Order: sequence, then C-alpha cells, then structure tokens
Amino acid sequence: MTGGTAADLPPIRHNDYSPLDPPPLGGWDPELPVSVIIPAHGGQHRLDLTLAALAAQTYPDHLMEVIVVDDGSEPPLRLPEIAPGGARIVTTGSSGWGIAHAVNTGAALAEGRIIQRLDADMVVCREHIEALARWHHLAGFLVTIGAKRFVEEPALTAARVHEGVRAGSLGSLFDLSAALPSSTEQTISRTDGLRASRNPYHVCTGPTVSMRREIFQAVGGVDPGVLRGEDTEFAYRLAAHGVVFVPDMAAQAVHLGLPAQRRDPRRAVRVVAPYLAHRVPLRRDLRRDRGRHWLVPYVEVVLHADGPEEPVREAVGAALDGSLGDVVVTLVAPWSKLSGDRRPVLDDPLFDLRLLREHFAHDERVRFADEVSATPAPIPFRYTGPISVPLGRDTLERMIRVMQDDRSGMIVVALGDDGEATLERTEALGRARLLGADDVAASIEATHGVRRADRPEFWAGSTSPAPAKAPAPPKATPGATAHGREAARPAAERVPGPDPVKEQRRQEERLKEGKRQEGRDSLLGRLRTALRN
Repeated sequence: MTGGTAADLPPIRHNDYSPLDPPPLGGWDPELPVSVIIPAHGGQHRLDLTLAALAAQTYPDHLMEVIVVDDGSEPPLRLPEIAPGGARIVTTGSSGWGIAHAVNTGAALAEGRIIQRLDADMVVCREHIEALARWHHLAGFLVTIGAKRFVEEPALTAARVHEGVRAGSLGSLFDLSAALPSSTEQTISRTDGLRASRNPYHVCTGPTVSMRREIFQAVGGVDPGVLRGEDTEFAYRLAAHGVVFVPDMAAQAVHLGLPAQRRDPRRAVRVVAPYLAHRVPLRRDLRRDRGRHWLVPYVEVVLHADGPEEPVREAVGAALDGSLGDVVVTLVAPWSKLSGDRRPVLDDPLFDLRLLREHFAHDERVRFADEVSATPAPIPFRYTGPISVPLGRDTLERMIRVMQDDRSGMIVVALGDDGEATLERTEALGRARLLGADDVAASIEATHGVRRADRPEFWAGSTSPAPAKAPAPPKATPGATAHGREAARPAAERVPGPDPVKEQRRQEERLKEGKRQEGRDSLLGRLRTALRN
C-alpha cells in the first residue's frame, strides 16, 4: 500500500478526493518513513510538550524521525528527556534565518519519504501522524492538512502531556470547550472538506501539513525570502504543481497560545500583503496599484517567433498592450543559434531573428526560449496562439473570466485557417504531469475539463460570421465534457460553409505583407548604398 500510479488510481476532479479510500486508523500497516520537521526559535517549554506528544504516537517508532531546527535560540534549545527515539536538534547556522529557512534546513537532512511540518507549539493527538500519513500511502500527489484549535497555555508538564496523549485524550489535558476554533477549519467545513473549494491552498497553513518529499523538492521548498505568510505562498506553489489538498480532521491538535491575527489583526494582515502580492497572482485584491510590474505575472503568453520580424512585433505589442497588463511574453525560436561570431550583418541568414532579439532584449516583460517549458508555474495561466492572430485588447481577460467561471483547465479556440489558440490553467497542467499523462489534453479533460470555443467569443469585433439563425451554443458547465459540448453545438457551427469574409481578410493580409516586404527591401537598399558610400 505504497501509493497508486496514474493507471490504477480513480480520476480526481479538481480537489474532490472522494474516490480515495484511506484505511481506518489502527487498521493498516504503514510502510513509508516520516520525517517530522519542527522549526523553533526559543520556547523550550512548549517544545517539550510538543515532543512529549510526538513520543506517544501510534505511527511506528522505527518509521518516524523528528528533526527540531533551532533557528538561533538563546540559550540554544535542548532535547528534553521525553522525546521520540528518532528525535534530534540541528541548527540553521549563519546561512540564513526565519521559519522558511529552518524548514528547508530540516527537509534537506530528512531521510523519510514523507515530510511532516509541525510547529513547535503544537500538542497533537496520538493518531495525528498516522492520520495524515495514511493518505500518502494511497497516492504521491496529495498534501494533507491537520486540524487545530487555539488554547491558552495551561500549567502542564511534559510527563502529563505524554500520559494524556498516550491515553488518547486531548480533552483530559485542555479545556477544549473554551478553545478558539481555527478559521481554516471553518472554511474546510463550508467547502465539504475542501472538495468544493476553488482555491484550497488558502487553508494549507504551516502548523501541521505533510506531503511526499519529492513534492516538497519539486516546488523548491519554502521561500526563505518570505518572512510572513510563507506557508500560504508555499501552498500556492504546491497548487500550481497540481497537488490535491486533503484535510483530515482525525489529525487533531491544540495550538498553545492565540494566533497573531487575534493580537494585532491589522498589522498581521499588512505585513503579509506585499509578500503575497508579488508571489501569488491569484490574489487580485492585492494588485490594485496600476502600472506595477510584479515578481510573478498573471499570464504567460507564448508566441513562436521564428518568422518575419514585423508580425512578431505586432503580436508582442498586442499581448503587452491589452486590458490585462499583468503579462509576460515568451518568444520561442532557435535563439541559441545566435552566436557572437563574426558574420555578415546585412546578409545574415538569421537576420530577422537577430533584429527581434535586439528589439526585446531590454524589455523585462519579454523572455526568450528555444522551446516551450513543461509548465509556466508559478504563473497561473498560459496562453499559446499563432502570430497571425494577435490578441484582442480584452481577449485574455475574457478567456480567464470564462475559465474561472466554469473552472475548466483548458480553453481551445478554433481560428480557422490560422489554427488554434489555447489557454491552460497551470494547476491542471501540473496535475497531468504528476499523473504522468501521455495525452495532456485528455488528462486535463478528466481532471478539470476542456472548453472549446470559436473566435468571436473572445476576439471582439471579429469578422468571422455567425451561423445564420443558429441558436447560441449552450453555456459550458463545470462537469461537461468537450465531446458533450461539441455534440450540443448546432450543425452549422460544427461544419461551417465557405467564408468570403475570411478570404477577403486573407487577401488583405497578403497585400499588407507585400508592402512590408517592399519596405524591408527598400531599407536594405538604402543601407547598402550608405555602406558603399
């Protein structure tokens, strides 16, 4: 029972993990080793209580190690008498500081297949580690979240905590009736255990969360540059990677002391805002400053740029000058062929490619790549379209609005003779990669849905004629398949007749291209004359 493969696991739609059936607590045989990482700065007494509770866990001792990462405590933290057999204390050294740095330090030393992050002021129930770890034995792409309640710290000894947890009752140690419930648990309850949540990463906070070690490493660990809200930013990157978030309320715990948000809520919110504004593009409420450039853009626009210079520049300009300014453009072409060796400047066979690179070399909104990356993460959306059909001013905004409304993972827009344009949700693309899908579109169809559309839906003022007297296509629903939507389209939409307007547009485009070529030839002629003179 060490985790299913894509072939033998039932499909999970969005974050609805209902098809997974975890074993009952105490009724299975764990196999995967767990590394519990505890970042700590001071608070020796609370740490003693946390370790005493971990020493009473039902998860097998030989499969659990505990790494306490001392983040510059004065005096240094010590390992108490009551602690799990596999517990040790390490220090962060002088290379950095903060919660994220401490967690990364512990994870780098961890030997377990499962990484369990736990705060140093959490007293967990005896089944806590088992409850979260059992899910990771089913599948390798899950992130599990434990439950917590906040209590004022009572006068307890480590021995008393160990005894109470081993007896199976947190209620004998704490007055749970007076405990302050976590707001994340309220969200979990309201969204059917996150099954119906649109953004489940919101409640994946740091006090108790676990995942496979390869998932932790794949997203790059926790960002040490984020000093507050690091758990939310980390969870956002996990979501973009395609994971499924599973809260398990059987993994009970109490948090010693009230949350910072209760002590000074306004200041707690203010200190987090700039970190998340730059790194979590889905927090549109934090990006209200007009004209700003952000660390992580909202959309990546991919354009294949191995053609004439002017159409590429026009397409880039359309992408950057749209109603949605939070965009980065990736130009895909054989840029690696552009060496610095001596060459004929005017008769260079890579003339257009060199001009393009020079045009955009100093624009931070334009990137160069020889091939399309497997994922745009942490950017949440990626648009790919032909150079011949520049984006309309509000095309991206309209496509994303539709995608957010129906929660689809991909939109495919038919552009007639110009091919197709696609908008991908990074989360859906990440899920397909985690599942090892050979057919990415089919995988996204199964997990998030694929919506198919025609050009007039997203290009305002398109000259493509609508079918005469044909009813509007039905609005896509979150659970509808692309096949079902296509079958529901009127026949006139599915098999369009001759289109004289499109033919006229193509002729006009050919005339424009001829004039552009004449201009380039004239420019080259003037340059050659100037060089000869």
